[in-house]
Amino acid sequence: MARNTGPKCKLCRREGVKLFLKGARCDTARCALERREYPPGMHSWRRRKISPYGQQLREKQKLKRYYGLLERQFRLYFQRAEHAKGNTGENLLLALERRLDNVLTCLGFATSRSHARQLVRHEHILVNNSKVTVPAQEVKVDDQITPANKEKSQGAIAASLESTQNHSMPSWLEATLDPPVGKVVRMPTREDVSLPVREQLVVELLSK
Repeated sequence: MARNTGPKCKLCRREGVKLFLKGARCDTARCALERREYPPGMHSWRRRKISPYGQQLREKQKLKRYYGLLERQFRLYFQRAEHAKGNTGENLLLALERRLDNVLTCLGFATSRSHARQLVRHEHILVNNSKVTVPAQEVKVDDQITPANKEKSQGAIAASLESTQNHSMPSWLEATLDPPVGKVVRMPTREDVSLPVREQLVVELLSK
């Protein structure tokens, strides 16, 4: 009997894309999407044609789950993106990409975004040598991210780096391992967002 992969992995199968909700496990053969590509449940192979609204909703849910946001948080990000200059969809993606919890995950300092949020809230992370406790804080160019000067903090980051050593880092970030220091070398662009999402469908849904 196959081991239960849990509700998080079922979300990946339902969306048909890796959301990395279980961290480094998603890069291995134990990933639920590698084992079984179709969604959970009986007769899941019977694919119905998805309506335009269903496609829009699926893209929104995919984006929310990937970055670990609640509906109200997501709406606030969209409102900010809508009022900023430029393309609303790109503004939304790049604001989410600059979140500290996402940056920690991309650097390999955390195994998942939920793990990164835990590290930040428990005061294990410093940004420019200052303590931070807000996972939603957005990074800027030249920001330096390091573990707090505590044995527990440094041990947690070292363990994460060991388990994520094979993951690829986006080019807008750089990191050294000894000592562990992450740096924002430039602002991310649309090409740096690895999640396969059609952000225009999200904009169409939330603009109604």
